Amino acid sequence: MTRENQKTQKMIIKNIEQARNSINNSFKQIQIECKSVLGSELHYQAIIYHCLRNFGNVPISQIGMNVKIAIKNPKTHFFKEGILKKNENFREGKEIIPDISIFSEHIKSDFRRRNFKNTLKETLYSLEIKASERENGRLQPKEIKTDIIKLKSQYTETKLKHNKEIGIGIMVIDTAPNENERMRKNTLDEVKRFAKENGVDFWYCS
Repeated sequence: MTRENQKTQKMIIKNIEQARNSINNSFKQIQIECKSVLGSELHYQAIIYHCLRNFGNVPISQIGMNVKIAIKNPKTHFFKEGILKKNENFREGKEIIPDISIFSEHIKSDFRRRNFKNTLKETLYSLEIKASERENGRLQPKEIKTDIIKLKSQYTETKLKHNKEIGIGIMVIDTAPNENERMRKNTLDEVKRFAKENGVDFWYCS
């Protein structure tokens, strides 16, 4: 085995704990870079993706941003409810788009929509990003809780369909320079409690 192949082998993320550690190991740099600019939520997603690649050592073959994942015949109330909002001709499944997904090596670098069966099955960790980007407006509990419920529903669907657990987390980038555009403490405490109750990892950058 060549030195290059040995290095690649060491970088493979094989389980939830390794994926979580990659996020933890990147978080200091994520905070530095997110605090250095003012941007949209999508811009912060790109920064986080960059930091996970360069400071969390997540291989490019295992990390996707805004990958479409289709869930056929969902069992959870959250996804069933979402299907009812669709046209009757398009109710065979629900499509979700996690902000950042870390996949097992078995995804084989294929994050295309046509590979939806594997993108659900081979997810190791699903991470949602929320950012304070509204003029004269704060992040509200409901929108963060909705993402938490969506993550828990993805966890449940994966467990039911493939008998495997995935890691789920949410990261809040609350770096607006104006105090009236950042989360209130009681809101932060509320959503942190809700995340804990649902088994969702929580990171906060302010």
